[in-house]
Amino acid sequence: MKNNTQLERYKLLKDYIDTHYKEHINIAKIEQVCFYSYRNMNRIFLALHKETIGQYIKRVRLVKAAEYLKYSEKSIFDIALEVGFSDVHAFTKAFKARFQVPPASYRKQVNPSFQADLTTSSLSSVSVTPLEFSIEYLEAFEMLYIEYRGAYDDLQAIEEKWDALWQYAEKNGLANERSVLIAEILDDNEICDAIFCRYHAGLILDQPLKTIPEGLFRVKTHKPQKYVKFLHQGADETVVETYSAIYSQWLTKGKHEMADLPTLEFLLNHHLDPPKDQLLTEIYIPIE
Repeated sequence: MKNNTQLERYKLLKDYIDTHYKEHINIAKIEQVCFYSYRNMNRIFLALHKETIGQYIKRVRLVKAAEYLKYSEKSIFDIALEVGFSDVHAFTKAFKARFQVPPASYRKQVNPSFQADLTTSSLSSVSVTPLEFSIEYLEAFEMLYIEYRGAYDDLQAIEEKWDALWQYAEKNGLANERSVLIAEILDDNEICDAIFCRYHAGLILDQPLKTIPEGLFRVKTHKPQKYVKFLHQGADETVVETYSAIYSQWLTKGKHEMADLPTLEFLLNHHLDPPKDQLLTEIYIPIE
């Protein structure tokens, strides 16, 4: 970007779309949000995001629809309306163009089922060790973060985002030995194209920031929310095994429906640089 003003306009628009993408967003609304002409803003968005504004809105709507088909029992008609399509036929056509099958066929392929009895304190997973869990309620908190977009298995690129976050936090007096590191996992990599999967490397703030974060750093507030908490011990490369157990065992049998919110990961001891097999990560799955 040529200057901070253009970057701030991009951040304003991106935050607005991510919050309001299910609503009708026209050119006038975009210009009102970012204080810039749609034509110029679209050029900036394309340069930073590798998609036009319209392409981004359409993609996130369809990806969200696929998540609803996979993780909920909502009707296709209701899902179409929920993600911003006023015409179910237009929704079906757009969905098929992206996922190669119509919504009904896609739902049969992913075969969702959430009927498990959670009266026990653990569930068997694919491994020998039972999958322990607990129901947790997190109070509201504010986090500073930077976004990574790309394949979740590109751990080096993600680590670079963590390094950038920590350096920025230290430079601005926001990091200390009590700092809580938190990651947001915003997309299902079995649904979203790998190049567009979003991961937020974040740090919980002790107090609200008095200034706007520089560059691509952003701040967001998490509202109070209920979660199912799991613990992963081991290298980051192996966390996919825990997620596989969660999605194949708990989510296919659980009586709680997932909430339409990001999954959270609390990195408990990563900053201490322990041996890889001793890394501890708490995984929080949001539930209704």
